[in-house]
Amino acid sequence: MKTGLGAALLLLAAWFAPVSPVRAELPTYTLTFKPNGTFEPSHLEVPAGRFKLVLVNQSRQAVEFESLPLRAEKVLGPGVTSFVVLSLSTPGEYPFFDDFHPQVKGTLVVVPKR
Repeated sequence: MKTGLGAALLLLAAWFAPVSPVRAELPTYTLTFKPNGTFEPSHLEVPAGRFKLVLVNQSRQAVEFESLPLRAEKVLGPGVTSFVVLSLSTPGEYPFFDDFHPQVKGTLVVVPKR
């Protein structure tokens, strides 16, 4: 009788145990808003797929990474670092800009996976 109860408790514990799926690290690329009002790099090439884009604001003003074709935007205060995760399967050029300073522009170039 003890064996049945023990097995039931183990099964119950396994059922409610936290699941931690093993995930591969996302490829990560960095885009920096420079104090002189430019993106570095202004032309960023990435392979198609899912990736993390780290956004670093080195300026003393708030900036907003925005891209209409990517449907992505992120506001960063002065000196703030954040990120967006994008998943792009179609190769091509995707423009982005600083919505607070629209003259500051760049291009994300998605190339086919190798």
